[in-house]
Amino acid sequence: MKCPYCHFEDSKVIDSRDADNKKRRRRECISCGKRFTTYETIELIPLMVKKADGTYQPYSREKLFRGLLTATKKRPISLEKLNSIVDEVEEKFAKSMQGQISSAEIGSVLLEELRKLDTVAYVRFASVYKDFDSTRKFIELISELDK
Repeated sequence: MKCPYCHFEDSKVIDSRDADNKKRRRRECISCGKRFTTYETIELIPLMVKKADGTYQPYSREKLFRGLLTATKKRPISLEKLNSIVDEVEEKFAKSMQGQISSAEIGSVLLEELRKLDTVAYVRFASVYKDFDSTRKFIELISELDK
């Protein structure tokens, strides 16, 4: 590890501990003796999302979270709960070690989570995700929920 002060190429590790899913290392430069902290994280494979039209775009946690916020607007659901849903989705797809995932797979997982959490948010999200174009589809979805 290069020293941020004198740019010497070598340092020694004084202390190492876990911090927020990272490895925190306290280091000391062998040349100048100054101390500095580094963080080690796991390098994840960038996840690409295959859209319905066949194009690809980088996965965006913010976009996923915004979709959940819209679906749960004016509903009694905390931001912490929404964050935990996004965390669960990310963890599920990170464990699969795939470099790409379809938007349909992501949407299905989100729908299942919303169905357990809040039926109104579920219907809102489903109407956009499934691209409802008639009231008949709303009625079918709500009838399915009542079963």
